[in-house]
Amino acid sequence: MSADDVVLNVEGVTKVYPGTIALKEVDFAVRRAAVNVLVGENGAGKSTLMKIIAGAERPTSGRLVLDGEPVELQSSADALRRGIGIVYQELNLFPNLSIAENVFMAHEITRAGVDIDAGAQRRRVRELLKRLELDLSPDTLVEDLRIGQQQLVEIAKALAHDARVLILDEPTSALSAAEVDVLFRVIAELKAHGVAIVYISHRLEELIRIGDFITVLRDGRITGHQPMVNVDVPWIVRQMVGRDTKDFSRPIGHTRGKEVLNVRAVCLPGKAKGLTVDHVSLALHAGEIVGIYGLMGAGRSELFECILGCHPLATGEIVLNGKPLQGKSVAGRVAAGIAMIPEDRKSDALLPVLSIGENMTIASLGEFARGFHISTEREQRSIGQHIRELAIKVADWRLPVSSLSGGNQQKVVIARALMTTPTVLLMDEPSRGIDVGAKADIFKVMRDLAVKGLGILFVTSDLEEVMALSDRILVMSNGRVTAEFEAAEATQDALVAASAIGHRAARADASIDTINA
Repeated sequence: MSADDVVLNVEGVTKVYPGTIALKEVDFAVRRAAVNVLVGENGAGKSTLMKIIAGAERPTSGRLVLDGEPVELQSSADALRRGIGIVYQELNLFPNLSIAENVFMAHEITRAGVDIDAGAQRRRVRELLKRLELDLSPDTLVEDLRIGQQQLVEIAKALAHDARVLILDEPTSALSAAEVDVLFRVIAELKAHGVAIVYISHRLEELIRIGDFITVLRDGRITGHQPMVNVDVPWIVRQMVGRDTKDFSRPIGHTRGKEVLNVRAVCLPGKAKGLTVDHVSLALHAGEIVGIYGLMGAGRSELFECILGCHPLATGEIVLNGKPLQGKSVAGRVAAGIAMIPEDRKSDALLPVLSIGENMTIASLGEFARGFHISTEREQRSIGQHIRELAIKVADWRLPVSSLSGGNQQKVVIARALMTTPTVLLMDEPSRGIDVGAKADIFKVMRDLAVKGLGILFVTSDLEEVMALSDRILVMSNGRVTAEFEAAEATQDALVAASAIGHRAARADASIDTINA
């Protein structure tokens, strides 16, 4: 491909932070009218490179060349003015503002520069939502949206600015199969108009499907670059982690124990009408991993919140180890033996002002108490043990948790849950935003915990993940359990069909087409 096809060149970029070198003489060519895939393990340097391209960080050395001219980007706004937009993995939305207000935040449409033209903004956002096949009003508050819908709003923000270079960091991590299909159609449309896409994802099969060129980062260095037609998933994994993918097969000879959790006819009223969770019943045994699969909006996350006691209006019965939990607070249920890893770690789990270690131990400080004081020796020993067991990449546990990559932050949340010594572990999209190596570590931890007798109930939108990990699979649609499968009996087509019950036929067809593609 000729130099004229390259809209942006990253040349010899190095980025040094105190105590670490995030990027080491990285060269990266972004080609126009193409999907330029960037892949690597958490901590490989992808986010740092993207922030430099988007103007949020400045390189220690090296340069950016845009349309053949060296540029020094002073800020994200400067990058956007030059046609470089980014959709971050961690959402940057104002929950108390509407979709339209979020899309045009700091870039409002005005009447002669005097006042905001709210009507024009709503009309433009209505077009963008239609393009993304989102049946929502521009006036809907972001706090009323599910996380997958919020992710699509972030994408709408980028589309509103007509960027020439568009960076998508894990854009499908919270999307259903049908919504991924919509996004891919939008990407194809952008390519046809000459837009250069930089695409980051840990879903390797997805990269094979959507990418034109692939660049692999490992430990801050480029380890491979190829046209996508020349590579396959094993090649990507070898370049990322220096080895083939790990085996996720189930342990041999493991049997489940007694029933530890019984959920009976749980209901949760919807915000407008109907039921978000509609008479859901299920049982979980010690040593068992049960996966819940379904489309966004199926009520899976809300079911977990009901089990944990987050919704006073929920009805039904939750029985843990033979004892009803009715009347117990969230803290009481955690003390009784339920722990939860939420879907959105940034908003619902992490305390960015605290250190890595403090985030890990904050829910279990009583375990380290000696009278009126905390035994720092015991606390530090437990922190070190969980860092080793979960393979958390951290230079010093005293650093802020915000200094970690997304995957390592997720491991910190898991460590916090495990430190409460739960009987039942609820995991909502546990591998969201996690690379193949970190995912293997977490899957191994889940299996090891199950062997030790922990009951695990997890939600995922990834078909391969739910089939590989689960002993049993439940499917939810429109707040109800629509099917149950033993792992050996489940097929992808059967799961997709059960998840589409009650949804428009077009959504079901799109999901099945995506799986069969």
